[in-house]
Amino acid sequence: MKKIFLIALGIILVLVISFIGFRSYTKSFSPETSVEYNKKGLDVQVNYSRPAKKSRFIFGRAQDKALLPYGKVWRTGANEATVFEVKQGVSFAGKPIAAGKYSLWTVPGPGSWQVILNSETGQWGTEYNDGKNVLKAEIPIRIRSSVQELFTVYFEEVTGGVNLVLSWDQTEAIIPIRPQ
Repeated sequence: MKKIFLIALGIILVLVISFIGFRSYTKSFSPETSVEYNKKGLDVQVNYSRPAKKSRFIFGRAQDKALLPYGKVWRTGANEATVFEVKQGVSFAGKPIAAGKYSLWTVPGPGSWQVILNSETGQWGTEYNDGKNVLKAEIPIRIRSSVQELFTVYFEEVTGGVNLVLSWDQTEAIIPIRPQ
């Protein structure tokens, strides 16, 4: 009995070490980072991982072998789902949301994107549950003249609030955030 227990314990230990090693390995390709904005009555934070372009075709049609095909839900980063946290109620993409933590998802499109806030957080980025969506809205995009190699999230101050900008390759999706 003791021998079986030791074998089972050894297998569990190997699995735990393998899992930790795999997570560290994948995060080395897409490092974690966060951005914060705390001005004009807004207190917002985004935690995400930054995948690289690496000469890949990023946004486009599925038949053109795009990494992120139009019309498909994207975790908006890499590794775990991106987390959007706001400390007070705000207008997010023109719709009201309460203070809290949300996972941030997007659906790229050729002329605009959809942005989705989901009440589930902490999941791996491929585990999207649309039954927990809190908000879904259409957002504009703009085309950059230069290529953004690493996926980057930043804040852009505008009159009356701030825009959360999701920038990768030559595409920037713009999410307006305003105090309520």
